[in-house]
Amino acid sequence: MYNLTQKLIAEFIGTFALIFFGATGGIGLLAIALAHGLAIAIMVSSLGHISGGHFNPAVTIGFWVTKRLSTMDTLFYWLAQLAGATAAAFLLRAVIPEEVWRSVALGTPELMRDFPSWAGLALEATTTFFLVFVVFATAVDERGAFRAIAGFGIGLTMTLGIVVAGPYTGAALNPARAFGPALAAHHWLNQLIYWVGPLGGGFLAGLVYDSVFLKPSEV
Repeated sequence: MYNLTQKLIAEFIGTFALIFFGATGGIGLLAIALAHGLAIAIMVSSLGHISGGHFNPAVTIGFWVTKRLSTMDTLFYWLAQLAGATAAAFLLRAVIPEEVWRSVALGTPELMRDFPSWAGLALEATTTFFLVFVVFATAVDERGAFRAIAGFGIGLTMTLGIVVAGPYTGAALNPARAFGPALAAHHWLNQLIYWVGPLGGGFLAGLVYDSVFLKPSEV
């Protein structure tokens, strides 16, 4: 059994890795999607047994709404995740030439020009719903046959979400992925979309999976 400090350190490291490797994943949508997917898959596989491998406030809110985390622990998880994302973004800002990182705002997600805000929010919420749904199906549900390879399924879902939503919203699927780079790059456009959408999607996914697939078996 790991204590809260160990769990928070794991969340910091995992979120740091997601931002660091994702933001430097190369040029092109597929390269960016694969970098994020591989990073989350490796971190979930490495640290999931310690903290649950959230690395995303949207995943954590799913655990909160299903009473797998207390409100206080949820807030601590969020702080660790945001700190990890911020540290990674500032490190990238320090080591990458300014003309390179500034041109993409350190990978801060951004809406496609003239793309409606409501549509961006809906895309972020929907893609994050499936991400958190897969987390519950693979890493939470003890009856699942694929718990040992949860990181692989979660990483693939992250990759798919970025491929689908990336051209329109930048595909954050994670408030920390929007917050850390935005803070380091001072680029705050549409930030609310990357909080409300993913948190709403994660909240709903946790509630749906827990209510539909877990609760009946306990009766």
